Amino acid sequence: MPLHLTKIAFGAQSYDDIEGWFANRPRLSLNTRYCPKRVEELEGGSLYWIHEHALVARSPITGFEQQDNGRWWIHLEPKLIRVQTRPRRAHQGWRYLKDEDAPADLAEGEEAGDVLPGRLLGQLTKLGLV
Repeated sequence: MPLHLTKIAFGAQSYDDIEGWFANRPRLSLNTRYCPKRVEELEGGSLYWIHEHALVARSPITGFEQQDNGRWWIHLEPKLIRVQTRPRRAHQGWRYLKDEDAPADLAEGEEAGDVLPGRLLGQLTKLGLV
């Protein structure tokens, strides 16, 4: 089972902004200071995007590359896959996500609006209603 990363979609005002980052790009890479220590476990994993305190989408990780200045690139497939919304607290940088804790992809024909918004889902979960 692969390991995944989570990251805040910093600067995105809406999900459409995140989709715009992926539009018409042959590849997408994130710049980070350090290489993840568990990089071998991330093979076959994805980067899950957090927006409005919820996991909303994922992008498969294709590899890691060290830059000349010592920083690292996290290379992603240039596609965004919607997932079932799951509450997630904001954090800096990236965090690991186990495969069994990762949300499932949205089913064929399922709309993102069929799933509760992240903040509402989080509040209902705290109340034990979901």
